[in-house]
Order: sequence, then C-alpha cells, then structure tokens
Amino acid sequence: MKKPDDCGSMDDVRAEIDRIDRGLVDLLAERWSYVDRMWTLKRGQAAQANVPWRNKAVVEKVRARAAETGLPPEMAEALWRQIIGWGIQYQEERLRDS
Repeated sequence: MKKPDDCGSMDDVRAEIDRIDRGLVDLLAERWSYVDRMWTLKRGQAAQANVPWRNKAVVEKVRARAAETGLPPEMAEALWRQIIGWGIQYQEERLRDS
C-alpha cells in the first residue's frame, strides 16, 4: 500500500486504485449478504422492504462519515441512495415472490 504522495507514476496510482476497488467490492458483497438476510427476517414479520426512517438515518451517517474523511458528502449520498435503492428493489421482489 502506497500513500498518494508516494506514487511516482500513473501505474502506481492505478495499482492503488485497483487495490482499493477490490476492497470496496469485498465490502459491498459483505453488505449485500446482510441485505439478503434482511428480507428473510422481514418476511417472517410481514415487514416492508422500504423503511424510510432507516434509509434517512443511513444516508445521514454516511454523509457525516464522508465529511469526516474528506469525501464529498454529496457523492457519498448519491452512491448510498443507489445502493439502498437496489436493496429495496431486491427485498421487494423477494418478499413479493415468497
């Protein structure tokens, strides 16, 4: 792992971006496994896939963490809204089919 200022070439930067991308995919896959588990728990309780108060809380936490780390909060929010939307759609389909 190199820090950005330690990268002496574009190849160095690209290698670090690729490393980070692998880690992001791994973390997203882990997150998705919990989304998958959630619909089965919701099915047993006849709960809705879309929980607006929870979505809002997640986005607020993500924006705050982004601001702490120097990531543009607007970018983090846009990404998480997409992730949340996929999760809701996935859960709705599973709940409807079960």
